[in-house]
Amino acid sequence: MSMLTPPGMGGKYRITGDVYPRMRRPHRRRRIVLAATAAVVVLGAAGWGTLQLVDVFSGDTGTKAAAGKRADCKPAPTPTAPAAAALPKPAQITVNVYNATPRSGLAKTTADELKKRGFKVGKVGNAPAAYDKKVPGAGLLLGAPAATKGAFPVLGTQLAGATTRTDARTTADVDLIIGTAFKNLSPKTTADAALVALTRPAPAPAGKC
Repeated sequence: MSMLTPPGMGGKYRITGDVYPRMRRPHRRRRIVLAATAAVVVLGAAGWGTLQLVDVFSGDTGTKAAAGKRADCKPAPTPTAPAAAALPKPAQITVNVYNATPRSGLAKTTADELKKRGFKVGKVGNAPAAYDKKVPGAGLLLGAPAATKGAFPVLGTQLAGATTRTDARTTADVDLIIGTAFKNLSPKTTADAALVALTRPAPAPAGKC
């Protein structure tokens, strides 16, 4: 064994010249383990982010929001129609028919037709001087203030275009004063349909969520 051979080398290594053997330190394995761990963490984060993007663009958020809205939405209460019992029936209305036009016979023929349609007929004749030839429309309904929510709407179904006016009377009868533009009462089928619509109004639309 040469004198230059380090003890314990067993003659396996022989130093010649100025080159010495160097022992490799075990740092490479630790670096490999750390790099692999970091790669796993990065891949996991990337996968989670991808799933979030898929949820956003697939509309899951909107679906959940819509479902929550439907859950919070409460059905609107069933609408109730106004009480039709407050309106009198034709048989409960007494109508006085007056003719304010130069044409004769209109008051009687109109009164007869109203009687056929179920109304009670009171006085029939020419209009008082205050209204004679002074009603330009088809007709004028005249009565007590209470008639505006009772007899006027019902009687108004029989004559399209009739106007209304109240006076100081305290009785429940109403006057139908025929105007110069009067031709005929509304056709019975039309008047009946208007009367049905008046007593059975359509319910209000239900609320939307």
